[in-house]
Amino acid sequence: MQPQDRVRVANTLGECVLWDGRALWWTDIDSRVLYHLEWSSGRLRQIPTPARLASFGLIAGQREFVAAFDDGFALFDPETGLRGPLLVPEGLSPGLRMNDGRVDRQGRFWSGSMVMDPNGKSVAMLYSMGEAGLRRHADGIAISNGLAFSPEGDRMYFADSRRGMIWQYAVDAESGTLGKRSFFAEAQHGGEPDGACVDEDGCLWIAVWGASAVIRYTPEGRVDRVLEVPVRQPTCVTFGGPDLDLLFVTSASLGLGPCETGAGDVLVYNVGVKGLAESRCNAEAWPNFA
Repeated sequence: MQPQDRVRVANTLGECVLWDGRALWWTDIDSRVLYHLEWSSGRLRQIPTPARLASFGLIAGQREFVAAFDDGFALFDPETGLRGPLLVPEGLSPGLRMNDGRVDRQGRFWSGSMVMDPNGKSVAMLYSMGEAGLRRHADGIAISNGLAFSPEGDRMYFADSRRGMIWQYAVDAESGTLGKRSFFAEAQHGGEPDGACVDEDGCLWIAVWGASAVIRYTPEGRVDRVLEVPVRQPTCVTFGGPDLDLLFVTSASLGLGPCETGAGDVLVYNVGVKGLAESRCNAEAWPNFA
């Protein structure tokens, strides 16, 4: 399906696309650039980052982000391009870097790490940051991805790209404690599940790297819709626009040749479904950032 619009940026590894109510943000991890697209004017800014910015979350009432850089967590100011003191989580050893992240409905920021070497013996982990500080929740992961939360915030989706699996966890909303992991879905079309979001119906939309597809799953894990996209490596999705009725899809040109026209662009679709406003965190109340 051809997009109704596209942002021609040819990102190496576009990821973590977010809508803040007035503008679209995303990161090109390997190029160390944060993008800001102002909706009213169409102005596109490119902001250099001090390290590879893997994912980030919006903060209520502030311009700073809670950011997961490849080497740890920090506050990041997109106006100055500066980051605060780095917080390196336990277990982020050589051979690992931080990856996908998302703010949950209660305002905690979650992010997981990934193993850089496919043949390495390291294991990645899943973390959260909130009023309880920095917590580690799970390990034994290869590539953390697909973090998204149900509209009520009582279910977390999580994918391991390398294993091609999407899982779900029950979440205790008050404490942020995860319940037992259970199977949700397996990657389709021979690709790897990547970035995800949830729409107003509670359905999960997930980009499938290597498969030229974005898939919508019902809350029961059934494939409801397959959106075929004109790029081989879609990476992340979010709903945005003034009415939250546009689906934005980032992509990557990493490892592809010049014949892959449009690789790394941001695609825009009207899919007839609305999304949810991006949750925001209150980092001022967190002991690590107070």
